[in-house]
Amino acid sequence: MQTHEIRKRFLDHFVNAGHTEVPSASVILDDPNLLFVNAGMVQFVPFFLGQRTPPWDRATSVQKCIRTPDIDEVGITTRHNTFFQMAGNFSFGDYFKAGAIELAWTLLTNPVGQGGYGFDPERLWATVYLDDDEAAALWQDIAGLPPDRIQRRGMADNYWSMGIPGPCGPSSEIYYDRGPEYGIEGGPEANEDRYIEIWNLVFMQNERGEGTSKDDFEILGPLPRKNIDTGMGVERVACLLQGVDNVYETDLLRPAIDLMAARAPRGYSQGNHGDDVRYRIIADHSRTAAIIISDGVSPGNEGRGYVLRRLLRRIIRAAKLLGVDDPVMADLMTVVRDAMGPSYPELVGDFDRIQRIAVAEETAFNRTLASGSRLFDDAARATKASGTDVLSGTDAFTLHDTYGFPIELTLEMAAEADLRVDEEGFRGLMAEQRRRAKADAAARKQAHADLSAYRDLVDAGPTQFTGFDELSTEARILGIFVDGKRVPVVAHEPGTSESRVEFILDRTPFYAESGGQIADEGSIGGTGASETARAAVTDVQKIAKTLWAHRVTVESGEFVEGDTIVAAVDPRWRHGATQGHSGTHMVHAALRQVLGPNAVQAGSLNRPGYLRFDFNWQGALTDDQRTQIEEVTNEAVEADFEVHSFITDLERAKAMGAMALFGEAYPDEVRVVEIGGPFSLELCGGTHVRNSAQIGPVTILGESSVGSGVRRVEAYVGLDSFRHLAKERALMAGLASTLKVPSDEVPGRVANLVERLRAAEKELDRLRMANARAAAANAAAGAEEIGKVRVVAQRMAGGMSAGDLRSLVGDVRGKLGSGPAVVALLAEGDDDAVPYVVAVNPAAQDLGLRADELVKQLGAALNGRGGGKADLAQGSGKGAAGIDAALAAIRAEIARR
Repeated sequence: MQTHEIRKRFLDHFVNAGHTEVPSASVILDDPNLLFVNAGMVQFVPFFLGQRTPPWDRATSVQKCIRTPDIDEVGITTRHNTFFQMAGNFSFGDYFKAGAIELAWTLLTNPVGQGGYGFDPERLWATVYLDDDEAAALWQDIAGLPPDRIQRRGMADNYWSMGIPGPCGPSSEIYYDRGPEYGIEGGPEANEDRYIEIWNLVFMQNERGEGTSKDDFEILGPLPRKNIDTGMGVERVACLLQGVDNVYETDLLRPAIDLMAARAPRGYSQGNHGDDVRYRIIADHSRTAAIIISDGVSPGNEGRGYVLRRLLRRIIRAAKLLGVDDPVMADLMTVVRDAMGPSYPELVGDFDRIQRIAVAEETAFNRTLASGSRLFDDAARATKASGTDVLSGTDAFTLHDTYGFPIELTLEMAAEADLRVDEEGFRGLMAEQRRRAKADAAARKQAHADLSAYRDLVDAGPTQFTGFDELSTEARILGIFVDGKRVPVVAHEPGTSESRVEFILDRTPFYAESGGQIADEGSIGGTGASETARAAVTDVQKIAKTLWAHRVTVESGEFVEGDTIVAAVDPRWRHGATQGHSGTHMVHAALRQVLGPNAVQAGSLNRPGYLRFDFNWQGALTDDQRTQIEEVTNEAVEADFEVHSFITDLERAKAMGAMALFGEAYPDEVRVVEIGGPFSLELCGGTHVRNSAQIGPVTILGESSVGSGVRRVEAYVGLDSFRHLAKERALMAGLASTLKVPSDEVPGRVANLVERLRAAEKELDRLRMANARAAAANAAAGAEEIGKVRVVAQRMAGGMSAGDLRSLVGDVRGKLGSGPAVVALLAEGDDDAVPYVVAVNPAAQDLGLRADELVKQLGAALNGRGGGKADLAQGSGKGAAGIDAALAAIRAEIARR
């Protein structure tokens, strides 16, 4: 049975049982605890917590999930995937244990002809929580499972929570016995390779408190109502129904393995476990990378971008270790599209962008591999020169951490150079890095924000936004909240500490921050008997995407829940905000006109007078491109295009060519903003000018990188643009006056002055180095004898860099002859810095003196750090006052040898 059919049967089974089919959420959700969605229930968390009332009693979905903690296990085990599809059914206060068990059992065991999966009931096992007698009895009554195929397990295995305070409850897992060829008998407790988990039924009935592990937390009490949350692993079921040994050989992943096997000199499943792992890594990571890119992520150096980069680089490394040096990413993305497209059509529609980003990362990493290979060659030469055949764990870790080299690649390259690797040292450094990362992640993890105080208002219906048509309106206060708690009244109290006060209104002209546009500012005033009441609105945020929470400072009087008030947006603020937002659309359109359709939005921010626009693009813009973008934008402003907005369904908007933000979840009905007909057409819920001329001049301030494959343009609009240009004009006029030339000759005159200044600086550097070399020659002639060693240890003239000192120690060492010699030079640098360099010739090394050890003596006296090799080392410290003590320390160390 193909995977797409497995998905369809699951959804059909539960829809026929009265469940509403809910589409998969993006793998990126606004959740402070999750890098990616990692479970099927994540999008339903507000319903389980009681923060929002679900629109249905029963739901079903097949959710895209990504789990990254076990990346290193991919390909090694039979069941680990970074991307997987979690099929689930959910009950919100409707059926409970009996219903969940019956629905799962019938789908698994019903014949294929009746819509089921046709599993043999005799090969199914169940586990329940230790004291869950009810679930154990239900498995016997409903499924007919004998007691010896129902095992009881502790909290670590059969009690589920999100790992943070929130909903939790006992669970019951369903396992399939793959047969004696996969391991010993005895059920899941004995062997989870033979008995493979395929479905987890969570009986969500309690709320947990803080804790440190899966089985170390307090149960605070029952939830307001009992819920069901289940998860069936689609890939694992496909593995069983397709009769393959592991999840990597199912119909959705095997095509990538076959593609690589046709290119590699060594095939798949030929008895080489290491190669098989590499094939599986390529297949698994290719699919995960395509999904992540599809949902709006680009490779980067932190967060989600870093995970994506790591996955793509593991693919490239695995291919090279299989002996494939040619580019592979373009074809792998094509295979993923063809395999996954029937279930995820966005992979087809967005394929050009997905493939382009993946290929660009492959190109960049191939350059990195070349740089890392040079570092390895240097480390290998130094290792051999030191008389050992073991590459240090530090060198291996540097290759991994800085250049992304896996230890397997380092081991292979070391073997080719007749070297071994200190794997124990490497793994110790890796373990330390993981401990730091784990501690950092734990520090950031937090409970979900408690929004239950707003639940009644959320259930009552959304705030009516009137701001597209008016800036002032009468409204009623539906709720007042102080520091997250609902209160009946709030008053101005001079001298008291500032509290966070929020008003929820039934209708409002205030724009709530979203879509890159910051919130409106303005005021809320009382009416009638309360007309002395006044509050300044400083921010507006959405709660549960439906309520507008106005954060206010009460300036006078008091406000009571139920009061009628007047909510008024600051018109100057709104005008500037609409200029910024409409200007963002214009810049986006200009970028695509100049650079082409691949310049796709990756984020934005606009506030009065200013806009910031991020877009996917490889490489910096040229001066000509930047000028063109600015000109196209301002030509569109001058054209005075009309701005229209209208509501339509999402599919029709996309068919019209309306631009959407990748990774953003849109409702079935969307608002489209059109500026100048085909010039700009975007899905947008923000406020805009009525005609493009109202934006005013747009001045691009700069363009920069904000991550791999993502560029940022910043610009002023309207009066802020005019003020910026006025400052630039005044600056130019001042330069022209100082240089006594017309304005148009200023650039040439400045360039000439800069060239003359550089020439003077070069001459000064030449003279300084000539003087330094003369001083070094004198120092060599007057070298002191410390034991058997000739020593030059002295302070050099200020302003010398570490590079200058390296050049000088080489000169001095060469003048000291072949006998044992040590040269240590220090200089007073800028900001009280003290660079230092130590050189030790071979004869001195034979006496046990090493530059990398001597440099530590300087560092200790100067509160500095340094390192290097036996013949040459350098470092930098602080405090010129410590130079004499540092020189004395190094002389004393030489004297001890």
